This record gives sequence, structure tokens and C-alpha cells, in this order.
Amino acid sequence: MTNTLLVLLGPTGVGKTNLSLEIAEIFGCDIISCDSRQFYREMSIGTAAPDTLQLARVKHHFVKSIPVTDYYSASLFERDVSTLLAELFERNPVAVMAGGSMLYIDAVCNGIDDIPDTDSIVRNKYLEKFEKEGIEGLRLALHIFDPEYYKHVDLRNPRRIMRALEITETAGRPYSSFLTASKKVRDFRIIKIGITMERERLFERINARVDKMISEGLEEEARSLYKYKGLNALNTVGYRELFSYFDGDISREKAIELIKRNTRHYAKKQITWWSKDPEIHWFDAGRTADLLSWLNVVIEK
Repeated sequence: MTNTLLVLLGPTGVGKTNLSLEIAEIFGCDIISCDSRQFYREMSIGTAAPDTLQLARVKHHFVKSIPVTDYYSASLFERDVSTLLAELFERNPVAVMAGGSMLYIDAVCNGIDDIPDTDSIVRNKYLEKFEKEGIEGLRLALHIFDPEYYKHVDLRNPRRIMRALEITETAGRPYSSFLTASKKVRDFRIIKIGITMERERLFERINARVDKMISEGLEEEARSLYKYKGLNALNTVGYRELFSYFDGDISREKAIELIKRNTRHYAKKQITWWSKDPEIHWFDAGRTADLLSWLNVVIEK
């Protein structure tokens, strides 16, 4: 049997976690989490990370594996998953990767340019620049040091601008020079499976899931992480809205309303992103039996 990575993707709230467990149990394989916020140990409730029982059913990788203070990126994830898959395929020709982080999924499936890591000193330098000069200061620096990337970057997104500046300074060459967009050849087969759902029903599930997170203690979890609110890991739906509530900028009710709204917006962004990928085989969330029958046939090819 050909070594195969089954990539299970879909918008947040569509039911990927339970389906990935079912698929992994059928093929007796491990699950690689591709939710970039589930990587962090302290962020369980707000990321809908697999619970203790789910983790006991199937061995998971990259769930609660690093502290929020650690730097991590799509390029590091590609490197770590490539190493892990070589080990997993020695034991089983099938592995499942499930999640909704678009860039991280693309990094594993298509590769990512060999972008150097940056250290905390350089990152703090540009964070301080942002705090003192605002986004205009970052834009001016990027225009000087990497005018090519300046033409394409979202100039409203300070984190992307800071990232480009950090890499430019660390590498001694423009960030844009790393963006070749060349697809890497993998020595294993990749099958992408998309899970979809009627939008109104998906949004109802998202709203209900946020209510469940609140009842399970999301507010308390966010309070415990408030001191880290400036970190990229905490620039995440479910946490940043509660941080605004803690700061007195909005009410608790407004924070919850915004978490629901912003989660729905993120789901729409995911759907739009993947709608452009012709390699994805789409199945309705209610057609699990059809999906499993199809998978059994495809895996044997």
C-alpha cells in the first residue's frame, strides 16, 4: 500500500475532530493536529482541543505540545511534520492530519519556502517600534527594506509587516526573495478531504459551541492568559475579545457576541480559501458513510 497522508479539512465547527477519530480508528493510525492554536498547552477551551477521552482513543501529535510563550510557524510545522511522517509511515502506511489552519495545511501539502527563524530580540525590536510609531512606522520601514513585498502585503495587518521586517533583518535580504511559491515533491500520496455543511446550520453550531466554551470556563482560561495578550498565539478569536472585556472596552455580553461573529467570519474565510483548491474531495458532514466507503476504495489503489 502506498504511504498516504489523509488531510481532513473544513471550516471551524463542522465536526472534523470526531470524524478524524473515526477514520484513524478504522485505519489504526495516528492523528496529526493541524490547528495552529491547539499546539499551545494553555489554550484548551478556546481552541476546542480534543479532550482527555478523545486523546486516549487515538494518539495525537501537536496537541498541547508547546507553551504560549514559544515561537512557532508554518515553516517549522512543515519541518516537524515531515520528520514525524517518516517515523509514522514505518509503522503504518496511513496517517491522518486534521485541522483548519490553512497556511499550515498548505505548508505540509505544497511545501513552504525555507524562511529563516527569527529570535526574540529582533521580534521585540519591531514590536516596540509598532507600539511607539504605530503601523505607519512599520509601513515606512518595509517600504525602505523590501519595496517588492510592500506592494503585495496587507498594509492593514501589522503582524504580517513585522514578520517580514524580522526576517529581512535576520537574513540580511528582503523577505520577498524567499517567496518563490515552488511546490515541493513529496514521497507520499496526499488525499485531501473537505467536510462541508449548509451555512446556516454551520453558523448555528458555531454559536452553540461558543456558548459551550463559555460555560466550560473560557473566561477563566482567558484571564489566566491575560498577561500574555501581546503574544501572537493569543491574537486569536475567543481570547482577544475577552481581553477587550477585561480592559473595560466592551461588555461581557458584547465580547461573547463578537466571539460568535468573528468565528463565523473565520469559517467563511476558510471556505473561500479552500474553494480554490481543485484537489479537495468534498463531502457533506451528514454523509459520513459515503466518505468512509469512498476512502476504503481509494486507499487500496
